[in-house]
Amino acid sequence: MKRIYTIALMLSFCSLIFAQTYAIYDLKVNGKNNPVGVDNQDLVFSWKISSIERNFIQPSYQIEVWDEQNNLVWNSKKVKSDNSIGVKYEGKSLKAGGYYTWIVRVGKVKSQIASFVIALNFDGAKWIGLENDKDNYKVVPGIHSPLVQHEIRDRKTGMYILPLLRRDFDIEKPVKRAVMSLSGLGHFELFANGSKVGDHFLDPGWTDYSTNALYESFDVTDMLQKGKNTLGIMLGGGFYNVPRERYYKQLISFGAPKAVGVLEMTYEDGAKERIVTDTEWLASHSPITYSSIYGGEDYDKSLLQKGWNTPNFDASHWKSAVESKLNIELSAQKSEPLKVRNRFNVVKRYKNHKGNTIYDFGQNMSGIIELKVKGKDGTIVRMHPAELLNKDSTTNQSASGAPYYFEYKISGDTVQEWRPQFSYYGFRYIELDRTENLESIEINALHTTNSAREVGRFSCSSPMFNKVYELIDWSIRSNLASILTDCPHREKLGWLEVAHLMQYSMQYRYDLSTFYKKTIDDMAKAQYLDGMVPTIAPEYVHFSDGFENTPEWGSAFIISSWYYYKWYADKTLLEKYYDKMSSYVDYLTSRSKGYIVAYGLGDWYDLGPGTPGYAQLTTVGVTSTAIYYYDVTIMQRIAQLLGKKADSEKFGALGTKIKNAFNKRYFNEQTKTYDRNSQTANAMALYMGLVEDQNKEIVLSNLITDIAGRDYALTAGDIGYRYVLRALDDNNRNEVVYRMNSRYDVPGYGWQLAGGATALTESWQNYGFVSNNHCMLGHLMEWFFSVLGGIKQSKNSVAFKELMIAPVLVSGINSAQTSLETSYGRVECRWKDETDGFSMDVTIPPGSIATVVLPCPKDGKVMDAGRNVKVDKYDNGKAYIKIGSGNYKFTTK
Repeated sequence: MKRIYTIALMLSFCSLIFAQTYAIYDLKVNGKNNPVGVDNQDLVFSWKISSIERNFIQPSYQIEVWDEQNNLVWNSKKVKSDNSIGVKYEGKSLKAGGYYTWIVRVGKVKSQIASFVIALNFDGAKWIGLENDKDNYKVVPGIHSPLVQHEIRDRKTGMYILPLLRRDFDIEKPVKRAVMSLSGLGHFELFANGSKVGDHFLDPGWTDYSTNALYESFDVTDMLQKGKNTLGIMLGGGFYNVPRERYYKQLISFGAPKAVGVLEMTYEDGAKERIVTDTEWLASHSPITYSSIYGGEDYDKSLLQKGWNTPNFDASHWKSAVESKLNIELSAQKSEPLKVRNRFNVVKRYKNHKGNTIYDFGQNMSGIIELKVKGKDGTIVRMHPAELLNKDSTTNQSASGAPYYFEYKISGDTVQEWRPQFSYYGFRYIELDRTENLESIEINALHTTNSAREVGRFSCSSPMFNKVYELIDWSIRSNLASILTDCPHREKLGWLEVAHLMQYSMQYRYDLSTFYKKTIDDMAKAQYLDGMVPTIAPEYVHFSDGFENTPEWGSAFIISSWYYYKWYADKTLLEKYYDKMSSYVDYLTSRSKGYIVAYGLGDWYDLGPGTPGYAQLTTVGVTSTAIYYYDVTIMQRIAQLLGKKADSEKFGALGTKIKNAFNKRYFNEQTKTYDRNSQTANAMALYMGLVEDQNKEIVLSNLITDIAGRDYALTAGDIGYRYVLRALDDNNRNEVVYRMNSRYDVPGYGWQLAGGATALTESWQNYGFVSNNHCMLGHLMEWFFSVLGGIKQSKNSVAFKELMIAPVLVSGINSAQTSLETSYGRVECRWKDETDGFSMDVTIPPGSIATVVLPCPKDGKVMDAGRNVKVDKYDNGKAYIKIGSGNYKFTTK
């Protein structure tokens, strides 16, 4: 009997193994794994499935959520659906600071337990600092640097002392959970019992501080102890306060550095205790004697009060913190925090004619330095970061903002280590000022960036394209902060045209689902009452001469919101901001004359005969009206999606009027070209659908003729180049794209590589007098993934539910390897074109389906792992096959 029982048990176990052919992973709430400090509204759940089965379809799901006492607060019950993203919470009201666990069942398989913590409320917490705001320091909005002297003369502003804040408290019983939520303006670092909390850099993210600020939450349970405890806060200026000293692109000051926060401890016995920021906290001066987001950072080790953030420190000489009357909206930080991603050692070191030491790290990046030094007490170590060197091997900050430097003052005779806490720069080189008082020194570079997860990878058989891929990627990484900056040094501002033009390129590389929520919120908050969306968000400074308001920039509010929905299947932003987006269309209409919008910067930095800047080859009205039309067609689709039939018809009618006006004004019936026959004008007309059907082939031909007539050199700029690539791809002319971007001898990607660039530069010409770390021209990244890599969505798909796996073979490329982690899981396409046939490995995640397109004549064979495959159709030398999830090994002969 015992043996029979054992066999039965083994058979049962084997049946369980074979039955469970799939697993659930990557459980998220509001786009994050096990988040701490989630806003208590619009909670959404998502998960992914891995399966060894092909054609797996989720049969059903069931979500269960429990509170900390293991009470069930929501049971979705069994829902027959294949949806695994954006499932809304529909349970009982959740408590502020509450800790919740959840699982999801798919069919009969249960996930691992995941958790989330609802954001704390800030009841009773006060904004505190070292000193009160000073009216004569306040500068809001910011003043563009060339106008500062004219507007405020020699008045010093923003010259506040950076504070340290501390609070002692006792814990007398076991702590089950402790969460700290904190906002510090401009930036903060939080300490518990002497140790820094978390590994973030420049928390919280940048916002318009006149109306709102963000806070970050941390689980600090393991950092607290029974008995005496101490919380410590260091504050920096960021964009909240820019002192009038050294370099500044714009002068701005909202007030003195300050913080607001709450620590909530839940004890094992269920009791709770809260510690909030108030005047019981103590304040003193920081060893950081100067910090500016634009000018650098200075640290005086002699001013460090050793142990200031630990329980046994004597703080009798500190004073009570000052309470501020600041009253602005607080919300949880949505975007991923900035962190140190890479550490670079010196690749070359030498002295210049001044006797200063040059450190070359081999890579242009956003970041800070890491200093290890020993020397004479009181010695000042000054370090100048720069992207470029002058001919005499001194650092060149002429295009990146000067003077900017890091400065450390030695105290004592021991080896000391330091890194800046509240400022960063874009650099490849460090120039160390000469000093005779150093015994030893080591300088390394730390690359800081948004910690958004890497989700896509690409490589191919072209060494040049692989280098271009890295060139573009470094410019993306260096400008992904809490906003998408234009450059990591001179401006650090969120110019909005890049947000939509580079959106797909960036989303192929990084998970920007939380980043774009914050970015679009910034745009909405920056919108004017008349509907205008400015060129930058947050709008810290009002520019003039066309830089404040231009349609190709402000339209990111509509275009990015739509692209976000298409990529992540989240329509909450479309619902939330529909009226505001409609208002922007109304604003553009009010600025139009006969449905032509003709103002702004145009095709910024195109390749013309003059110095790059304003559009040279394309009339401003062409790009601005084309974008206006694109906005309207997108709004028509959004209205359809949201069930607003009357609005959809209204936008459709408006689009027809714009199209007719555009063609009447800019289309030449004799030459069949648009405007001045620029690459940008013809490409945008094609991509936006402005060309009448009967003229599409000839307009396309004229675009290609212009490119070929220039020996395949490009001319389009910031606005137009993405649409040149898209128009050529849409019309199966990718051989032209390849030839345009395979050259080293004319301005473009290859030209930049040949000139020694390690990050994409602001100008095609790789000029030294502009930024040398700028991602606005990086549109080829999208082409790498979607065309050479072959991974894109079907036309009507959302979140890559329906895929097109269709790599395009161009001369000079015989293989590519591409992967993308979508909302449903990992997609892969690895192909190789050899003399004996074509092979392609494909992975489709559960929840998605795909149409695979392979090169194959009608009489050819398609095989999968050696077995014949049924082809759904042959067309123009290609075989089309529909597949479900799974791993495939296709070959054609």
